[in-house]
Amino acid sequence: MNTETLTNLENIGIFVGIIIVTVILALLVNRFFKRLIDHSTKHLKNDPTNYLFLRHAVIFLIYIVGFSIAIFMMPNLRALASSLLAGAGIIAVGISFASQHALSNIISGIFIIIFKPFRVNDRIKVRELTGIIEDITLRHTVIRDFENKRIIIPNALISDEIIVNSDFSDTGICKWIDIGVSYDSDLLKAKKIIKEEIINHPLHFDNRTKEMIADGIELAPVRVVLLGESSVNLRGWAWARNATDAFALSCDLMESIKLRFDKEGIEIPFPHRTLVYKNTKSDLPSNPSL
Repeated sequence: MNTETLTNLENIGIFVGIIIVTVILALLVNRFFKRLIDHSTKHLKNDPTNYLFLRHAVIFLIYIVGFSIAIFMMPNLRALASSLLAGAGIIAVGISFASQHALSNIISGIFIIIFKPFRVNDRIKVRELTGIIEDITLRHTVIRDFENKRIIIPNALISDEIIVNSDFSDTGICKWIDIGVSYDSDLLKAKKIIKEEIINHPLHFDNRTKEMIADGIELAPVRVVLLGESSVNLRGWAWARNATDAFALSCDLMESIKLRFDKEGIEIPFPHRTLVYKNTKSDLPSNPSL
C-alpha cells in the first residue's frame, strides 16, 4: 500500500471521525438542554421558550462547524470548495435567492423570541387555527391543536398574522354564559339562579380589584342582552384563571343552570312560528265531487 493510499485512508478516517464527533456532540447538547428545560419548567416554573430556541440554534451551529471542519480536512473536498469559491459571485446570487425564505424564517424566529408575542405553552388562535404553542424552531412554529395534531407554520408567516393570545400578560378569561328564558318566566328568579351557579362554581374567581369592590362593582353580573322573537336572552359574566378552566367552567354552568331551571320552573323556550293558511275560491278544485 503506497503513501498516497495511506494518506487518503487517513483523511477519510479523520473525516468520518469528525462527523461522528459532531453528531455525538449535538446529541449531548440536545440531552443537556432537555434536562435544563425540564428542570426549569417543572421545578423553577420558568418560561421554556428561550431555552428551546437556543437549543435549536446551538445544535444548528454545531452541525455547521463540524461539517465545515470535516470538509476542510479532506484535500479533495477542499479543492472542490476552492473551485466553487472561484465562481462565488454567481453562486452567491443563486444562494441568496434559494435561502431568502429560509433566512426570513430565521430572522422572524429571532424576533419572536425577543419580542415574545407568544411563548411556549400559550394558547393562541391564528386565522381559523387554534392550539397551544409546543415549540419554536429556527424555521417554524409548532402548534398542538385540541385533537393532538401538530400544525407547522413558518416563522415568517406567523409573524405577519393577527394572533389572538389567550395567555398574553393576563391569563384570566371572561366567559359569557348566554341563556334564553321564556317571556312568561320569572326574570329576576332566572337571573338569580344564573348568578348563584356562577359564584358557586369552584373554577370561578373574583377578578375585581379593591377599587372596583369599593366602587360597588357587582360580582358575576347577569343582564338582559336581547329581547328575542321567542325568548329573553340573559348573559352572565363568569371569570376563570385560564382558557382551559374557562372551557370547563362554561360547560359545567350550562348543565347546572339547565338543571336548576328545570327544578325552579324556569322555561328555556323553543323557537315559535305562526303559520297562516289562506284558502280562496281560486284554490278550490273545479269539480265539487273531488
